[in-house]
Amino acid sequence: MSAELLQVVRSGDVDSARRMLAAGADINSSDGDGATLLMMACHAGNLPMVLALIDAGAEVNASDERGWTPLMKAAYNAELDRGFPDVAQALIDAGANVEMPISYGIRPLMLAAGYGETAVVETLLKAGADVMARNDGGLTALMMVKQKHYVDVINLLHEAERDAGVGEGSCSSKNEPGSKVVTFLKPVPKS
Repeated sequence: MSAELLQVVRSGDVDSARRMLAAGADINSSDGDGATLLMMACHAGNLPMVLALIDAGAEVNASDERGWTPLMKAAYNAELDRGFPDVAQALIDAGANVEMPISYGIRPLMLAAGYGETAVVETLLKAGADVMARNDGGLTALMMVKQKHYVDVINLLHEAERDAGVGEGSCSSKNEPGSKVVTFLKPVPKS
């Protein structure tokens, strides 16, 4: 990758990036670690640059040497301590795979949940991310986040599991024969 193009993307200069790409620069070129221009823009949360790179034909499901995709980079940036739901949505709209895992089977939903990124979690769930997917250790996103006490994320994941008819609080047994069903009623206030 040319050092100049790399600098232009890192600086967020969308107009210069467009000019360089129109002049023939490789949209899917990568740095020494395999990070593409799109991954760099996603990691910075630069939506205008992300959209420009997608429009120029950037590969939304490319992965670097560690298996990180642009969507993973948008899900959480440790240096900035935040994720970017608008960037994640742009990638999803462009065809990003919401289930593509990195090492240990960690998916974007798990990464975002694990860092308390409520808006990114919501974006991924709306895009159909599998709330019941398990990492290589057998843990779901909800199992991973419960110890961290991110209440908003825990609530979203509980609701998604319930809506899927699985997980805690669901009625997945459907009152099968032989099942014990207990109904709890609130006491009616006396008038």
